[in-house]
Amino acid sequence: MEIITEKIRITSRGESEVVDITPHVAALVAKHKLHEGNATVFVAGSTASVSTTEFEPGLRLDIPEALDRLIPKANRYHHDDTWHDGNGHSHVRATLMGPSLTVPFSGGELLLGTWQQIVLIDHDNRARDRNLVVQLIGKP
Repeated sequence: MEIITEKIRITSRGESEVVDITPHVAALVAKHKLHEGNATVFVAGSTASVSTTEFEPGLRLDIPEALDRLIPKANRYHHDDTWHDGNGHSHVRATLMGPSLTVPFSGGELLLGTWQQIVLIDHDNRARDRNLVVQLIGKP
């Protein structure tokens, strides 16, 4: 059993932008020639999340709009009172969705559904460079 830790850097626009990171994760599984195991993807930062969805134009609009209804930017957040950075909603959204995801792989392929991709969702109120940690646990 091998344990390999890699990092991926992604630039995003923020505002709950949905970014497909599936090709990056799949490339790491291929690079290390792993056959069976798990890929854990973790975003380092408290205003972004990792999930799965169908990466298509409609959902790339629906997800931020749904988050705006659930956790509006315009609400008062105590975090903003403390830090005055205007991203209290970003922290709440990221906490609700979570920072990591584990996807199994077999035959060197991620075991995702036909229309399922791994996505980074950046909830911050500005563009960011995001660091993702991908930990692969598996056997060649």
